[in-house]
Amino acid sequence: MNKHILNTEIQNFINYNINSDINVLVLKGTSFSNVKTSEIVEQIEAKKRCKTKLSTWFKTKNIYYPNKLNIEQTSSEITAKYKSELISGQSIIDITGGFGVDCFYFSKQFKRVVHCDINSELSAIVKYNYQQLKIDTIETHNTNGLDYLQQNDIHYDWIYVDPSRRHDSKGKVFFLGDCLPNIPKHLELLFSRSKNVMIKTSPLLDISAGINELEYVKTIHIIAVNNEVKELLWILEKGYSEHILIKTANINTDKRECFSIQLENENYTAPYSKPLTYLYEPNAAILKSGAFQEVSKQLNVFKLHQHSHFYTNEQLVDFPGRIFIIENVVPYNKKEIKALGLKKANITTRNFPETVKNIRKKFKINDGGETYLFFTTDLNDNKIVIEAKKLKNVV
Repeated sequence: MNKHILNTEIQNFINYNINSDINVLVLKGTSFSNVKTSEIVEQIEAKKRCKTKLSTWFKTKNIYYPNKLNIEQTSSEITAKYKSELISGQSIIDITGGFGVDCFYFSKQFKRVVHCDINSELSAIVKYNYQQLKIDTIETHNTNGLDYLQQNDIHYDWIYVDPSRRHDSKGKVFFLGDCLPNIPKHLELLFSRSKNVMIKTSPLLDISAGINELEYVKTIHIIAVNNEVKELLWILEKGYSEHILIKTANINTDKRECFSIQLENENYTAPYSKPLTYLYEPNAAILKSGAFQEVSKQLNVFKLHQHSHFYTNEQLVDFPGRIFIIENVVPYNKKEIKALGLKKANITTRNFPETVKNIRKKFKINDGGETYLFFTTDLNDNKIVIEAKKLKNVV
């Protein structure tokens, strides 16, 4: 951590060049002593990535930024706030602290927060930044979080862990046992220090695989932001053996779409129907959950096909996803599609053999406009095209 970066003149330079062309800046160089151009560029790149993801840090003066990879891997403020609202108590330890965003939000729910990170420079940066953010309830320790738990016989209300999803030999990984630290291997240690464990994992992790690797899984949260799944949260409670609850949340600017199911209850078979008045498309968090039958059961909507994951109904319902009013349904053939007379449309395919790119090329339909075309399969296994308009104001 080069503290010369915090000099007023250099901070002003960073802020002035936040939107500058980095390549030009690298070629031109800077004339500051004690600070390399590469260090300044690293600060600019990292800070720029925080503008929307970590606006509190971005707006706070004299924040010191780590490399951009640390920023990419950290929780956003939106997801950190969400997870902090799920738990509370006297104490929590984050054994893989990283840039400290999650701990910042945990400090609003817990009296004592412990941040551990094995990276000495990152640990120093986090400690310094907490001072700028005026947070004094978080302890920072430059150490391996698992070692810290073993060496200190302290019990916490919660343990939080965000294992690294990169492996030295395997690259990106999709199983918890391949992450660092290996959580399944160290569950006994975790539960010797707390009854409650929260684990953050990549959305790439298969839910069934995660359940098989872990113990005492009580709740799984699937968090999406603006219809993009960002992370899975696993809530473990020592000794828990009842049904697993899956909670999905799609956090948009103006609202939060939530849906819940008990995993073992997914034995209902949804009824099927031809397209009716309304078409419903589940949000990304629900698609990740695989709770396609339960959506039909709870919301009283029909499925178009077993594998299409579109729903329909005559009545308008409050649906966790996008809602469209159907204008036309035609068979998938050139004559019928040409007869729609569309030069521009938003195209979606699901349970359909053609790609969007091929469809646009074949029928000369440009992207955009207010019309939506859904290329899918109906209950009789026929390939169909649904022309629809998106409902902007829904119940």
